[in-house]
Amino acid sequence: MDAPAEKLRLDKWLWHARFFKSRTLAAQQVTQGGFRVNRDAVRKSRHAVQPGDVVTFAKGPYVRVIEIIALGTRRGPASEAQMLYRDLNPPDAQPKSERSLGPVRRISGSGRPTKRARREIERLLGR
Repeated sequence: MDAPAEKLRLDKWLWHARFFKSRTLAAQQVTQGGFRVNRDAVRKSRHAVQPGDVVTFAKGPYVRVIEIIALGTRRGPASEAQMLYRDLNPPDAQPKSERSLGPVRRISGSGRPTKRARREIERLLGR
């Protein structure tokens, strides 16, 4: 078997570490911009990363700061993917799961208007 590579493409590493569902999606996000490796802006998905590099990027409403610990040889289970990096974000900046927020409450009166409310809206709009 070959020895593990010293460097790996950024899009491939992001896919191995399970930050994106597909390598194509990872490559698209890198080329759109917003990625930094060791504080240098990166816009090429072919950019080579190695252990010790710090990758910064936006994922949803959060900015992720990740230190690469290992490169990995395949896209394995999530438990294996978590061994590839160390999250440098402070604990209070970690994304919370949507389930921990509780059920979403609907504001009373929102949704489809009643017949009376619809007529009022039409009158105000001049229809």
